[in-house]
Amino acid sequence: MPVGKNVQSMFSGISGKYDFANHFLSGGVDWYWRAKLVNAVKRHGPTAVADLACGSGDVSLALRKNLSTDIPIQGLDFCEPMLDVARGKLGKRNLPGELSFAFGDCMDLPLEDKSVDAVTIAFGLRNFEDRHKGLTEMRRVLKRDRGALFVLEFTQPDPWMKPIYAPYLKYVLPHLARLTTGDKAAYDYLAGSIEEFPDKESLSQEMRGAGFTDVKAFGLTGSIVALHVAKG
Repeated sequence: MPVGKNVQSMFSGISGKYDFANHFLSGGVDWYWRAKLVNAVKRHGPTAVADLACGSGDVSLALRKNLSTDIPIQGLDFCEPMLDVARGKLGKRNLPGELSFAFGDCMDLPLEDKSVDAVTIAFGLRNFEDRHKGLTEMRRVLKRDRGALFVLEFTQPDPWMKPIYAPYLKYVLPHLARLTTGDKAAYDYLAGSIEEFPDKESLSQEMRGAGFTDVKAFGLTGSIVALHVAKG
Protein backbone atom coordinates (compact mmCIF):
# COMPACT_ATOMS: atom_id res chain seq x y z
CA MET A 1 0.00 0.00 0.00
CA PRO A 2 1.29 3.50 -0.84
CA VAL A 3 2.02 5.72 2.14
CA GLY A 4 3.18 9.28 2.66
CA LYS A 5 4.81 10.70 -0.47
CA ASN A 6 3.35 7.94 -2.65
CA VAL A 7 -0.21 8.78 -1.60
CA GLN A 8 0.54 12.47 -2.13
CA SER A 9 1.80 11.75 -5.64
CA MET A 10 -1.16 9.49 -6.41
CA PHE A 11 -3.72 12.15 -5.51
CA SER A 12 -1.75 14.79 -7.40
CA GLY A 13 -2.06 12.65 -10.52
CA ILE A 14 -5.86 12.33 -10.35
CA SER A 15 -6.72 15.76 -8.89
CA GLY A 16 -8.28 17.10 -12.08
CA LYS A 17 -10.63 14.14 -12.46
CA TYR A 18 -11.17 13.34 -8.79
CA ASP A 19 -14.61 14.92 -8.37
CA PHE A 20 -16.11 13.40 -11.50
CA ALA A 21 -14.74 9.97 -10.61
CA ASN A 22 -16.17 10.16 -7.07
CA HIS A 23 -19.65 11.09 -8.27
CA PHE A 24 -19.63 8.56 -11.11
CA LEU A 25 -18.21 5.60 -9.17
CA SER A 26 -20.56 6.12 -6.22
CA GLY A 27 -23.61 6.73 -8.40
CA GLY A 28 -23.91 10.17 -6.81
CA VAL A 29 -24.42 8.75 -3.31
CA ASP A 30 -21.28 10.58 -2.13
CA TRP A 31 -23.31 13.81 -2.01
CA TYR A 32 -25.70 12.17 0.46
CA TRP A 33 -22.82 10.90 2.60
CA ARG A 34 -21.25 14.34 2.81
CA ALA A 35 -24.63 15.91 3.60
CA LYS A 36 -24.96 13.59 6.60
CA LEU A 37 -21.55 14.75 7.84
CA VAL A 38 -22.37 18.42 7.36
CA ASN A 39 -25.71 18.08 9.14
CA ALA A 40 -24.03 16.39 12.12
CA VAL A 41 -21.52 19.24 12.39
CA LYS A 42 -24.32 21.78 12.11
CA ARG A 43 -26.20 20.14 14.98
CA HIS A 44 -23.03 20.31 17.08
CA GLY A 45 -22.98 24.11 16.71
CA PRO A 46 -19.21 24.74 16.44
CA THR A 47 -17.47 28.11 16.65
CA ALA A 48 -14.44 27.08 14.52
CA VAL A 49 -13.94 24.11 12.16
CA ALA A 50 -10.89 22.39 10.70
CA ASP A 51 -11.65 20.15 7.70
CA LEU A 52 -8.71 17.77 7.35
CA ALA A 53 -7.61 15.92 4.22
CA CYS A 54 -10.03 18.32 2.55
CA GLY A 55 -8.97 17.32 -0.97
CA SER A 56 -10.92 19.17 -3.62
CA GLY A 57 -12.90 21.04 -0.97
CA ASP A 58 -16.40 19.59 -1.24
CA VAL A 59 -16.90 19.16 2.52
CA SER A 60 -15.34 22.53 3.36
CA LEU A 61 -17.54 24.29 0.83
CA ALA A 62 -20.66 22.49 2.05
CA LEU A 63 -19.82 23.46 5.63
CA ARG A 64 -19.35 27.08 4.58
CA LYS A 65 -22.71 27.06 2.82
CA ASN A 66 -24.57 25.52 5.77
CA LEU A 67 -22.93 27.02 8.85
CA SER A 68 -23.28 30.51 10.28
CA THR A 69 -21.09 33.08 8.52
CA ASP A 70 -19.30 33.94 11.78
CA ILE A 71 -17.80 30.43 12.03
CA PRO A 72 -14.32 30.26 10.44
CA ILE A 73 -13.53 27.13 8.43
CA GLN A 74 -10.06 26.02 7.41
CA GLY A 75 -9.50 23.24 4.89
CA LEU A 76 -6.14 21.48 5.16
CA ASP A 77 -4.55 18.92 2.85
CA PHE A 78 -1.02 17.73 2.05
CA CYS A 79 -1.61 17.58 -1.73
CA GLU A 80 -1.20 20.99 -3.38
CA PRO A 81 -2.85 20.05 -6.71
CA MET A 82 -5.99 19.03 -4.79
CA LEU A 83 -5.86 22.31 -2.89
CA ASP A 84 -5.61 24.15 -6.21
CA VAL A 85 -8.88 22.49 -7.27
CA ALA A 86 -10.49 23.52 -3.96
CA ARG A 87 -9.29 27.12 -4.31
CA GLY A 88 -10.60 27.22 -7.86
CA LYS A 89 -14.05 26.16 -6.69
CA LEU A 90 -14.01 28.73 -3.90
CA GLY A 91 -13.03 31.47 -6.33
CA LYS A 92 -16.09 30.74 -8.49
CA ARG A 93 -18.55 30.94 -5.60
CA ASN A 94 -19.76 33.98 -3.73
CA LEU A 95 -19.91 32.40 -0.27
CA PRO A 96 -20.15 34.68 2.75
CA GLY A 97 -18.00 33.89 5.76
CA GLU A 98 -14.39 32.84 6.24
CA LEU A 99 -13.07 29.80 4.37
CA SER A 100 -9.43 29.16 3.52
CA PHE A 101 -7.45 26.28 2.05
CA ALA A 102 -3.88 25.61 3.11
CA PHE A 103 -1.22 22.92 3.20
CA GLY A 104 -1.48 20.74 6.28
CA ASP A 105 -0.20 17.26 7.07
CA CYS A 106 -2.49 15.33 9.40
CA MET A 107 0.56 13.84 11.11
CA ASP A 108 1.67 17.34 12.16
CA LEU A 109 -1.20 19.80 11.95
CA PRO A 110 -0.38 23.52 11.66
CA LEU A 111 -2.94 24.34 14.35
CA GLU A 112 -2.63 25.42 17.97
CA ASP A 113 -3.59 23.13 20.84
CA LYS A 114 -7.33 23.25 21.67
CA SER A 115 -7.97 25.79 18.91
CA VAL A 116 -11.13 24.42 17.22
CA ASP A 117 -14.28 22.74 18.48
CA ALA A 118 -14.99 20.65 15.38
CA VAL A 119 -12.63 18.57 13.27
CA THR A 120 -13.94 16.85 10.15
CA ILE A 121 -12.28 14.36 7.86
CA ALA A 122 -13.99 12.67 4.92
CA PHE A 123 -12.40 9.69 3.19
CA GLY A 124 -8.92 10.60 4.38
CA LEU A 125 -8.32 8.46 7.44
CA ARG A 126 -7.57 5.36 5.35
CA ASN A 127 -4.56 7.11 3.86
CA PHE A 128 -2.81 7.84 7.15
CA GLU A 129 0.66 6.39 7.63
CA ASP A 130 -0.10 6.12 11.36
CA ARG A 131 -3.78 6.26 12.36
CA HIS A 132 -3.10 6.48 16.09
CA LYS A 133 -0.73 9.39 15.59
CA GLY A 134 -3.22 11.14 13.32
CA LEU A 135 -6.12 10.63 15.73
CA THR A 136 -3.99 11.88 18.62
CA GLU A 137 -3.07 14.95 16.59
CA MET A 138 -6.74 15.64 15.90
CA ARG A 139 -7.53 15.42 19.59
CA ARG A 140 -4.66 17.82 20.35
CA VAL A 141 -6.26 20.63 18.34
CA LEU A 142 -9.78 20.09 19.73
CA LYS A 143 -11.10 22.11 22.64
CA ARG A 144 -11.62 19.93 25.67
CA ASP A 145 -14.94 21.37 26.81
CA ARG A 146 -16.97 20.83 23.64
CA GLY A 147 -14.65 19.66 20.89
CA ALA A 148 -15.93 16.93 18.57
CA LEU A 149 -14.44 14.81 15.79
CA PHE A 150 -16.49 13.80 12.74
CA VAL A 151 -15.05 11.02 10.59
CA LEU A 152 -16.73 10.00 7.34
CA GLU A 153 -15.01 6.94 5.93
CA PHE A 154 -15.51 3.68 4.10
CA THR A 155 -15.98 0.70 6.39
CA GLN A 156 -16.90 -2.98 6.25
CA PRO A 157 -20.41 -3.48 4.81
CA ASP A 158 -23.34 -5.10 6.54
CA PRO A 159 -23.69 -8.86 5.83
CA TRP A 160 -26.55 -8.38 3.36
CA MET A 161 -24.56 -5.80 1.39
CA LYS A 162 -21.26 -7.66 1.19
CA PRO A 163 -22.18 -10.08 -1.65
CA ILE A 164 -23.23 -7.09 -3.76
CA TYR A 165 -20.49 -4.69 -2.78
CA ALA A 166 -17.38 -6.90 -2.66
CA PRO A 167 -17.37 -7.87 -6.38
CA TYR A 168 -18.04 -4.27 -7.40
CA LEU A 169 -15.21 -3.00 -5.24
CA LYS A 170 -12.67 -5.59 -6.37
CA TYR A 171 -13.47 -6.04 -10.05
CA VAL A 172 -15.76 -3.34 -11.38
CA LEU A 173 -14.60 -0.15 -9.67
CA PRO A 174 -10.93 -0.25 -10.75
CA HIS A 175 -11.88 -0.75 -14.41
CA LEU A 176 -14.49 2.02 -14.36
CA ALA A 177 -11.88 4.21 -12.68
CA ARG A 178 -9.44 3.53 -15.49
CA LEU A 179 -12.05 4.71 -17.99
CA THR A 180 -12.86 7.89 -16.05
CA THR A 181 -9.40 8.88 -14.78
CA GLY A 182 -6.91 6.89 -16.81
CA ASP A 183 -5.37 5.69 -13.56
CA LYS A 184 -6.54 2.19 -12.64
CA ALA A 185 -3.71 1.79 -10.11
CA ALA A 186 -5.03 4.61 -7.93
CA TYR A 187 -8.39 2.88 -7.62
CA ASP A 188 -6.81 -0.53 -7.13
CA TYR A 189 -5.26 1.17 -4.10
CA LEU A 190 -8.69 2.52 -3.12
CA ALA A 191 -10.26 -0.93 -3.23
CA GLY A 192 -7.40 -2.47 -1.26
CA SER A 193 -7.41 0.24 1.37
CA ILE A 194 -11.16 -0.23 1.91
CA GLU A 195 -10.84 -4.00 2.22
CA GLU A 196 -8.12 -3.60 4.87
CA PHE A 197 -9.81 -0.83 6.84
CA PRO A 198 -11.34 -1.61 10.29
CA ASP A 199 -15.06 -2.12 10.76
CA LYS A 200 -17.12 0.41 12.69
CA GLU A 201 -16.52 -1.01 16.15
CA SER A 202 -12.79 -1.56 15.59
CA LEU A 203 -12.34 2.03 14.46
CA SER A 204 -14.41 3.19 17.44
CA GLN A 205 -11.98 1.32 19.69
CA GLU A 206 -9.01 2.98 17.98
CA MET A 207 -10.61 6.38 18.58
CA ARG A 208 -11.11 5.57 22.26
CA GLY A 209 -7.49 4.47 22.40
CA ALA A 210 -6.47 7.91 21.15
CA GLY A 211 -8.37 9.56 24.01
CA PHE A 212 -11.76 10.22 22.44
CA THR A 213 -14.92 9.57 24.43
CA ASP A 214 -18.61 9.02 23.71
CA VAL A 215 -17.76 7.50 20.33
CA LYS A 216 -20.78 6.78 18.13
CA ALA A 217 -20.81 5.12 14.71
CA PHE A 218 -23.59 5.36 12.13
CA GLY A 219 -23.55 3.04 9.11
CA LEU A 220 -24.71 4.53 5.80
CA THR A 221 -25.87 2.71 2.66
CA GLY A 222 -25.54 -0.76 4.13
CA SER A 223 -22.43 0.35 5.99
CA ILE A 224 -20.43 0.92 2.84
CA VAL A 225 -19.59 4.12 4.67
CA ALA A 226 -19.79 5.09 8.35
CA LEU A 227 -19.97 8.39 10.14
CA HIS A 228 -18.12 8.32 13.46
CA VAL A 229 -18.74 11.13 15.94
CA ALA A 230 -16.67 11.45 19.11
CA LYS A 231 -15.96 13.94 21.87
CA GLY A 232 -12.42 15.26 22.20
